[in-house]
Amino acid sequence: MKENEIRSFDDLLADVIDAGICSKCGGCVSVCSANMIGALKLDKNGFPTYTDKELCLACGLCHMICPHTHTVREEVKSRFDWKPPVGHYTNVISAKTTDPDVVEVATDGGVVTSLLIHMLEAGHIDGAVVSTSEDGYTRQAVVATSREQILQAAGSHFGELPHLEEVGEKYANYVSVVKFSCKDNTKKLKRLAVVGTPCQITSIRNMQALAIVPSDIITFTVGLFCMQCFEMSNLMDKEFIRRRHINPDDIATMNIKEDFILTLKSGITVHIPMKEIEEVARPACLKCDYFANDFADISVGGLGSPEKHTTVMIRTLRGRMMIADALAKKSIKMRESRSADEQRVYKHGMISLIEEYAARKEARARIYRDGSR
Repeated sequence: MKENEIRSFDDLLADVIDAGICSKCGGCVSVCSANMIGALKLDKNGFPTYTDKELCLACGLCHMICPHTHTVREEVKSRFDWKPPVGHYTNVISAKTTDPDVVEVATDGGVVTSLLIHMLEAGHIDGAVVSTSEDGYTRQAVVATSREQILQAAGSHFGELPHLEEVGEKYANYVSVVKFSCKDNTKKLKRLAVVGTPCQITSIRNMQALAIVPSDIITFTVGLFCMQCFEMSNLMDKEFIRRRHINPDDIATMNIKEDFILTLKSGITVHIPMKEIEEVARPACLKCDYFANDFADISVGGLGSPEKHTTVMIRTLRGRMMIADALAKKSIKMRESRSADEQRVYKHGMISLIEEYAARKEARARIYRDGSR
């Protein structure tokens, strides 16, 4: 296939899905539904597939915005002034929420939850695409438009979830809402924040580089540090849990810092080395080299921060403005340091850990992609 030849969904099937590197971000389905084409859907396993092949325009958008085809990767890098090894950033801080309600539900420092609430209440966004759960395991994407909905989605979640497919369907409704002049729904969806994994955020940036919907309504991105996601059934059913004498019903929270942490309802914490959890990771994650969410407005995680704090890598001007505003309004506060020197040392430690884990994931991806594992 020539370099300038337009690729269709059939090419995406061959290059990404059949190759075992599809991360189920839902970006391709989002673009297809938001642009009123309707040729694609997610199958029962979360992979994109044809709804009706006859509807496909062979426009190539699905292939171009995929985070694993790298069609517009250099343009995105240029837009974000990307530098190795973990992209451009202006600062890295450790912070935590000041909101007692957020403290009760947050896994780390609650910065993401408090920031989204602050942005919503300050009028910076009209809603946030987040994931919620009714049973503690399975998750679904929702557009949260209230403090209560954002609080419901609080905490770290490592199960797979196609956030972007939800954005696409909501945008399709948004387009039809414009057509029928239903102003209330239109207002809710003008400015969205999205919390997502590196593949999801990269897909959004690819869309924005191409200036295609639904990316125009996404005005703020919170990127999660990500070593891998899990299929929750694998995590709970395999010998992985049983050999540690853990009852899945006893698990209160899951988190990832320097290792994988299970906190039981009894208060006991179980630390599992990152290497050991590869056996329950989604196969595509093991071939993925995205860790630090290089193209988000802010990248976040527990890595490098003390308990009940969030590491925040501030990357863009908008990210810096939103964090500064939240700090000024005391929605969040930075980790206290005894001196400027201590703060510099701590910051260096956080950056070093982020770079180390990014290098680990990149090296692992090379091994699994080469087929030696």
